[in-house]
Amino acid sequence: MVVIMKREFTPEQLEAAVHTMEEGGVKVMVSKGAETTILGAEGNAEHIDQEKLSLLPGVERVMRVTEPYKKANRKYHPEDTVIELSNGRSVGGNRLAVIAGPCSVESEAQIVGVAQAVKASGAAALRGGAFKPRTSPYAFQGMGNDGIRLLQEAKEATGLPIVTEIMSTDNVEMFEMCVDVIQVGARNMQNFDLLKAVGHQDKPVMIKRGMSATYEEWLMSAEYVMAGGNENVILCERGIRTFESYTRNTLDLACIPVLRKLTHLPIIIDPSHATGKSWLVDPLAMGAVATGADGLLIEVHNDPAHALCDGPQSLKPEVFDGLAKKLLKLHDFMKTVEE
Repeated sequence: MVVIMKREFTPEQLEAAVHTMEEGGVKVMVSKGAETTILGAEGNAEHIDQEKLSLLPGVERVMRVTEPYKKANRKYHPEDTVIELSNGRSVGGNRLAVIAGPCSVESEAQIVGVAQAVKASGAAALRGGAFKPRTSPYAFQGMGNDGIRLLQEAKEATGLPIVTEIMSTDNVEMFEMCVDVIQVGARNMQNFDLLKAVGHQDKPVMIKRGMSATYEEWLMSAEYVMAGGNENVILCERGIRTFESYTRNTLDLACIPVLRKLTHLPIIIDPSHATGKSWLVDPLAMGAVATGADGLLIEVHNDPAHALCDGPQSLKPEVFDGLAKKLLKLHDFMKTVEE
């Protein structure tokens, strides 16, 4: 249930509406926007007298909400959420956030060199995998704690916030201390113990869509994190599994307008993992910006031919530089069209 207050209401009227809802056995979320104040019911609202509630002074209207996700629901939070990063940049809002870096951290020279290159090209944050979930147990699994240390060195050299994937609840405390944005990968999108754990800390959490996940399942994963108290959640589309085998996955750009309707959370697109082919990153990244994405996650490697992980989908720094310039120009143009 959602209660929308009138534009001009008194504190007493707000208190009366909240009290009436709580009498029905629910917890009440109060969302105060620039123009609208919304009361959202957490829990079973069937015992609330909707007619009585709608007649209270200061109440504009009352709506029943059928979706199981509440905190992530735009009906409860009509204004877009903006996630602030440690370097003054943000994900969401009026500026495109391009997060770039290698699939995996391989050496100090590699990660620091790539970090310096992507920063010069306008990247908002550095991505790099320290712990790597791989289909084959014989594939490179990442450098683990040493990879986190090297990411920190790259941050010290460039000032770029770190985005990296967490694999285990055992690492939550370390990630909270050392990482700026904690990534929950596609394979762990429904690892509910992990979602609960990262929900109990304060760092932003980026949730990649599972390979066969519906929009609702994806949003329910976000709800797990937000229910733990951490509302700094970013959604990342990285392609879904379909019958098509030419590309690594199938990038679902329709998710951008759909999620914009369903949720207030920022949406970024990963065209690198979606396609598995470096030459497809450019057109799909441009398509994502044109469709309204808040940001992009792009793999950049100084030597893709010898990368230990996902070289075929990685861009060289000079190629990324050209793409980044195009993306920022397109984003600025789309903002003028919208206005």
